[in-house]
Amino acid sequence: MSPIELTESQKTTLQELVDLYRESENAVKGEAIAEQIDRNAGTIRNQMQSLKALQLVEGVPGPKGGYKPMVNAYNALDIEEMDEPASIPLSHNGDPIDEQVIQEINLMSVHHPEKCRAELRMQGSVRDFHEDDSITVGPTPKSSLAITGTIDGVVNADNKLIIRAETMEAPVDR
Repeated sequence: MSPIELTESQKTTLQELVDLYRESENAVKGEAIAEQIDRNAGTIRNQMQSLKALQLVEGVPGPKGGYKPMVNAYNALDIEEMDEPASIPLSHNGDPIDEQVIQEINLMSVHHPEKCRAELRMQGSVRDFHEDDSITVGPTPKSSLAITGTIDGVVNADNKLIIRAETMEAPVDR
């Protein structure tokens, strides 16, 4: 089966639904999504109709109703649902953050030491992160890699942070 191609707007809406659903574990109201991504609630309702047609979300009727992501939503966003994800320490502007789960770390341009970049993909929203904030991630579970740097870019639709790496350290095996 080929992956579902989503528009940037559908991806942003679906990602926000998944993030809010993870936080509350209850159906998410369209207004809550609209507020978080600065869109009109009517726009979100229209997006949800197309996402329902793609079988990515389900509508929950009633006063406590809203929308829930279906299993296909995680596949469409390329998110792995892990029962017990490994915890990777993260600090933002010097403060440790417990609630963020790091999904993946991609190292980009490592061959160019002055321009080394790392891309962090989070399991939750990145809306509290901003360009030029300092960040430290790691040590990672297997390789004990720790990266310290500055946020160069924030991609809300993909829950990604682009980090300008200042140091990357892994313990030396003796």
